[in-house]
Amino acid sequence: MTSRKRAHIAMFSIAAHGHVNPSIEVIRELVARGHRVTYAIPASFASKVAATGAEPVTYTSTLPTDDEPEAWGTEPIDNIEPFLNDAMQVLPQLIEAYEGDEPGLVLHDITAYPAPVLAHRWGVPAVSLSPNLVAWEGYEEEVAEPMFAELKASERGKAYYARFRAWLDEHGMSHIDPDRFAGRPRRSIVLIPRALQPHADRVDESVYSFVGACQGERAEQGDWKRPAGAERVLLVSLGSTFTKQPGFYRECVKAFGDLPGWHVVLQIGKYVEESELGDLPANVEVHHWVPQLAVLRQADAFITHAGAGGSQEGLATGTPMVAVPQAVDQFGNADMLQALGVARHVPMEQATAQTLREAVLALVDDPEVAAKAAEIRLGMAAEGGTKRAADLVEAELPGF
Repeated sequence: MTSRKRAHIAMFSIAAHGHVNPSIEVIRELVARGHRVTYAIPASFASKVAATGAEPVTYTSTLPTDDEPEAWGTEPIDNIEPFLNDAMQVLPQLIEAYEGDEPGLVLHDITAYPAPVLAHRWGVPAVSLSPNLVAWEGYEEEVAEPMFAELKASERGKAYYARFRAWLDEHGMSHIDPDRFAGRPRRSIVLIPRALQPHADRVDESVYSFVGACQGERAEQGDWKRPAGAERVLLVSLGSTFTKQPGFYRECVKAFGDLPGWHVVLQIGKYVEESELGDLPANVEVHHWVPQLAVLRQADAFITHAGAGGSQEGLATGTPMVAVPQAVDQFGNADMLQALGVARHVPMEQATAQTLREAVLALVDDPEVAAKAAEIRLGMAAEGGTKRAADLVEAELPGF
C-alpha cells in the first residue's frame, strides 16, 4: 500500500461501456492501495465494478443503454436533456444511499451530473475522470456557443435551461452556469493521450492532467493468437454500440477476403449474425466480440469507428488505423488521428471495399506512418497511465 492512510473515495458513473471502461483500472489501483472505494452505478454494471474490489452502490437510471442507441434521438437537445432528467431522479437515491457514509473525495465521469452536486452538499472535493477530450481556452466561443445558439432560442431549449438553473439553485450551486457545469470541472484527470486532444496547447494544465490510456492487462478478457502463416493481421471493429452495419462488414470481407498474406479478425457486435455476411473466405474469422487490446498488440492495421477507447488503444499499440466514425465525438477523433499521420478518415458513405483496401494498404506500406505511430506510442507510455492517475487522485484527498 502506497498511501499513508485509508480513505473513502466515491466514484459515480452511468451504465455505458465507454464511460466505465476508461477509468476501471484507476479504481482497481486505488483499491489495491488500500482505499475503500464505493462506486455508484446501475445494477447492470455492478459485477464489472465489483471485480475491481470496489463496492457497487446501485441506483435506478432512466438513461438509454448501449442496447438502444436510437433512443438518443437526432437533435442536440435529445442528447443533453436525458442527463438532466436522469440526474434529477437519481440524486435523491444517492443522497439516501450515502447518508451516514459520506466519502472524503468524489470521483465522477463527465456524464454523472449528481456527483458535483453531492460533493458540494458534503463539502468534499470533486474530481472528473474524463474519458474523452476536454474544453480548451476559447472552447465555449468557438464550439459550444455556435452549436447551441439555435437550441437556446427554442422553447424546448429555454425550458431545459430554466429547469437546469432551478435544479442547481435548489442545491446551493447558484454560482455554477449550466453550460459550464459538465464541461468545466474544478479538477479533471483526463484518461486519453494528449495527442488526441484538440488545441492541447490551450488546455489549462492547472485543471486538466493528461495521463493517457489506463488499460491494464485485461487478462480476464481472454487472449488471441496470431495464426501461423499470417503475414499481416487486420482488426475490424465498430465498438459495442453502433454495430448494426451488415453492409459495411460485407464490404470489409470483399476488400480483404483472400487477399494474399492477410488475416482478418472481424468483430460484428450483437446486432448482426454471421449468416448475413454471405460466404466467408478462410482468412476471415468473425466474432460478436473479441479481446480488442490482445488483438491490436499483434495487428498490423485497424479499421475502427474511432471511439475514444479504440482510438487510444490503436495509438498505444502503434497500429495504423482507418477511421470510419459513426456518431458523436468519433468524427473529431477521426480527424485528429488523420492529422497525427497515423490514420485515414473514411466517411461511412465512402467505405467501399476498394476505398477500404486502398487506405489500409497505403498505411501499412508507408514508413512515415510507422515512424509516427512509434513516436506517439512512446509518448503515451511516458504519460503515466494508471499509476499516475491514482497518484493525482490521492493528491486531492484532504489531509494527504
